[in-house]
Amino acid sequence: MTHPQTPPAVTLSQDELKTQVGHAALRYVIAGEIVGVGTGSTVNKFIDALAGIKDQIKGAVSSSVASTERLQALGITVFDSNDVAELSVYIDGADEIDHQGYMVKGGGAALTREKIVAAQSRQFVCIADESKLVQTLGKYPLPVEVIPMAVQRIKRLFEAMGAQAKLRLKGDAPLMTDNGQHILDVTGLNITDPLAFETQVSQWPGVVTVGVFAHQKAQVCLLGTASGVKTLTF
Repeated sequence: MTHPQTPPAVTLSQDELKTQVGHAALRYVIAGEIVGVGTGSTVNKFIDALAGIKDQIKGAVSSSVASTERLQALGITVFDSNDVAELSVYIDGADEIDHQGYMVKGGGAALTREKIVAAQSRQFVCIADESKLVQTLGKYPLPVEVIPMAVQRIKRLFEAMGAQAKLRLKGDAPLMTDNGQHILDVTGLNITDPLAFETQVSQWPGVVTVGVFAHQKAQVCLLGTASGVKTLTF
């Protein structure tokens, strides 16, 4: 007598999870409006999905040169953020997100422009795979965009916190952001109060933007899991 075998569990790759949440984010796009678009590999999946409904939207405001180029290549009009008073939604990924909707962002070096677009949007929808959900921020290196002349001083300030700050390189030279600045990646942090931490570091002379998104937190997170897209609301 033979017994029916249990089918093996389906294991989705990280790329497939990103595709899932990229498509799921389309339901937050409002027809006839301009959508805020972030930066990164997960957002690229959203941009590709957005191309399928491009005739239903006015266009996008983008947080980076890379995303702008991808949007335009797919025939989506990109507006300057200065020409748009308010956006209904901003859709972007995260390097990590906690259970309150606070995030660490900037792995793609676009954190300053991401924070600007997030600030002009009524709703922030984060799209991520489940590996990005954490109890406390600090597992992922924290990107901080800084003016070059302040690099060493800001490194010392993080060292005084017990953390280590390393200049991000591209090849043998410091990486230059779209804004012409440098990035410090900070490890050894345990960010238990994201709002206070963001406020504190933002006050340091020479810091352009710290990659903690607490004042511009997510209201929704679409989390790609093995059992489908999970929606978290904050």
